[in-house]
Amino acid sequence: MRRWLIGILLVVALAALAFFALAPGMIERSTNQIDGKPLPTVSERAKALHRTLTIVDLHSDTLLWKRSILDRATRGHMDLPRLEDGNVALQILASTTKSPKGQNYDANSGDTDNITSLVIAQLQPIRTWNSLLERSLWHAEKLHRAVADSAGELRAVDAPEDIDTLLAARGGNALPVGAMLSIEGLHVLEGRLANLDKLYAAGFRMAGLTHFFDNDLAGSMHGLKKGGLTPLGRQVVETMEAKGMIVDIAHCSAACVADILAIAHRPVVSSHGGVQATCKVNRNLSDEQIRGVAATGGLIGIGYWDAAVCDTSPASIAKAMKHVRDLVGVRHVALGSDYDGATTVRFDTSKLVQVTQALIDAGFSDDEIRAVMGGNAVRVLKAGLVPQTPPTP
Repeated sequence: MRRWLIGILLVVALAALAFFALAPGMIERSTNQIDGKPLPTVSERAKALHRTLTIVDLHSDTLLWKRSILDRATRGHMDLPRLEDGNVALQILASTTKSPKGQNYDANSGDTDNITSLVIAQLQPIRTWNSLLERSLWHAEKLHRAVADSAGELRAVDAPEDIDTLLAARGGNALPVGAMLSIEGLHVLEGRLANLDKLYAAGFRMAGLTHFFDNDLAGSMHGLKKGGLTPLGRQVVETMEAKGMIVDIAHCSAACVADILAIAHRPVVSSHGGVQATCKVNRNLSDEQIRGVAATGGLIGIGYWDAAVCDTSPASIAKAMKHVRDLVGVRHVALGSDYDGATTVRFDTSKLVQVTQALIDAGFSDDEIRAVMGGNAVRVLKAGLVPQTPPTP
């Protein structure tokens, strides 16, 4: 009897070890995919131009997954070696902490959460199992550990001078790569404005107010009520601007976007998404919203997945970018891949030259391509990261 019991316990223990070892990778492989459809031939002109670009991507969810950003992975869309291959100078890494079961673009409540099971399966610190704030702080810790272990090849960016130092260090080379922290939904504040200080201290410099559900700051485009900013939400926007944190309207309801644009005094971004004019999906921006973001001096980051551009082809990405350029000017166009964000795309970041080729094919000039691929983002980030000096009494 005793041997039988020991045998059962060993089987259970081995099954548990197999689950914790294999499940996180299996989940990511099924979630972040490349569709395998043919890619256009890249010209020598595009390759040569791409090597000279300063490239910035406004949104990736890579920190959500259990793998080292320093090592080339066989799954997902992004890691340091592939960023190097794609000549990316600065990658903004989002902290995604909660996702409702049955997630969809139309209507979700915040009563359930898919990510808790992923957190446990990944054997993250117990403090992250029941705290959204701690999940974001863990993501920051993961990045800072990677930076420390990278021998200078990955650098944290949280101030304007860090961007200047990064670009000077690159000197036209593919390394080092910069990384800046963002947050996908400020439900991580857990209702307390003071927690914004903790996030800022951890290095977060951009944040969206909502993700796929309404929260106590604002309504989501995918929530149930889809309302505007709450009094706490207004306080958070004002505090973010004062601290030098960039406000991201991605996933905000139409009322939330309107409220933010009405009170913003600094550049606002839509870090990842598309535009209604080329892909009529509810999370994509209307022309009125695009004009509103541009009026703040901000950016529209165009994503690479189907719901952002109604296709995964590089040409569809360029088409959305062209619409923004023609509507409000090329200064407001940027990259917002949403890599590793439960998306299926045509190419990973190592093949980012595909976007350069698509922009050439769409008639963008070399200077316009430099702006879209990163020049605009460098300008807006440097301006937005400067804390405001309180007025003298």
